This record gives sequence, C-alpha cells and structure tokens, in this order.
Amino acid sequence: MPNNDKPLNGHDNPSFLDLLNQLPPQPPAPELHGQHGTTQRARLRAAWKESWEEGGFLYQRWEEIFQARRGSWHEAATWIKTSLLLGGLSLIVLMLDAAGDVVSAALKGLSDLPATHGGDGSGLWGTVDHPVRVFLADQAAHLSVAPAALYAFWQLTGLLGLVGGFLGNAGARIAWLLFGIGSLAMIWSAAPAGGRAAATGLAALMWALASIFALRGLTLRPIVHNHPPQFQPQFNPALHLHATLPAPTPAGDDLGPDNIHPLQR
Repeated sequence: MPNNDKPLNGHDNPSFLDLLNQLPPQPPAPELHGQHGTTQRARLRAAWKESWEEGGFLYQRWEEIFQARRGSWHEAATWIKTSLLLGGLSLIVLMLDAAGDVVSAALKGLSDLPATHGGDGSGLWGTVDHPVRVFLADQAAHLSVAPAALYAFWQLTGLLGLVGGFLGNAGARIAWLLFGIGSLAMIWSAAPAGGRAAATGLAALMWALASIFALRGLTLRPIVHNHPPQFQPQFNPALHLHATLPAPTPAGDDLGPDNIHPLQR
C-alpha cells in the first residue's frame, strides 16, 4: 500500500503500514501446524532484520530520533512532536489530579480542627487570631458552611500567598495582598473596642514582616533598559538638482541675425 502522507523536512511521515509492507511474500500454506508457526516466526525475523537495514522503517525512525536530538523543535518529525505533546499533557493531567487530591485532603484536615482551638485571645498571635475566628464564626452563622471550614480556607490562602509570593508568582502576591487587607478588616471589626487599634496595628506589623518574604524582589521603581538598538538607521541627506542646459549656438550666429550688427568705430 503506498504512503500518501506528505513529506516533512525531506522525509515521509512514518506509517506502520510500511513495516507490514516490508514483510516478505508468504509462501504457500504448509500442511502441518508446526511448520506454519515456524514459517511465521521466520517471516517476522526477516521483517525485523530488513526494517533495521538502511532505508527500512525502523532505521528511518531511529535516524529521525537522532536528528531531533541535534536539531530544533521545528525540524523534528511530526510523530516525535505528537508523542512528546501527548506525554506532556498526560503528565500535566496526573500532576493536576495529584494536586487536587492534596489540596482536598489539606482542606478536610484543617476543617476537622475545632474552631475554638487556640482562640482564647492570649499572647501576640492570639490577639491577632482570636478576632479572625470570632468574625468568621459570626459570618458562618448566616452561611451554609462551618466556621472551621472558613478558618481553614483563610489559613490556606495565607500559606499559598506567602509561599507563592516568595517564589515570585504574581497571582500569589495578589492573593497575599488581599489576604492581608481582609485580615486587617476582620480584626478591626471583631476586636474589642478598647484594644481595636492596638490589635489592628499589631496585625499590620506582623503582615508587613511576613511581606518581606512574600514580596521579595518586588519594586515600584520602573526598570529602564538602556540597551542600544541593534539596528540604527543612518540618514544622509543629499540635494539633487536637475538643470536643463540649452543647445550650443553655431559659430556663424554669434552676432545674431544678419540685419543686426554691432556698433563699430
């Protein structure tokens, strides 16, 4: 069967039918079953050996793999690109599935924690953490979600924003900024009236210290690159004048017409 695929980079696209076409012609069917199996194995060995010879199916595929190691992505064969893309997509799907399981387990584990754990308001961390727990518990009473789940999501958002911001992810840094602003608002709303300013200021200082790591390398100063352009056009102004000169006058006509003569002394 002929290969109708269009050539790519000077080579035909691989087709598994080419390997089958390289099988030697099948001899007449033997009478015994054992001889038939031996003949099939002999034909397969012959096809395998012939496919590895120069110009064979497997020989050409091996040459394409060898050339892809030294060439660029655009010069690689189509079947190599397809295999790599399918393998990469499968790996991404597996990683996303595993990440989803990890996040689900983390949320479930954090949600199982009691909402009153460490919420007595004592200590520096309790001064900041207790108003957040109180605010989330009051809001959860009007929602179809447990207070522990809201508190677990709040913790997870802060953790991901801190780690992702340290790694330089822009989305994680935005989440970290929103996490800090929301935390300050919750602390100001739920803290006792007498110590509201102190609790909010303490939370702002703790968030600013943590932002040293979350916003590492972030600057508001514009970055100016003073690299000269690779191509600098040169302008050479020139003025071109095109003048038309009259034809020379014959020698006999220097004095003008015959009836006009210069004044002579």
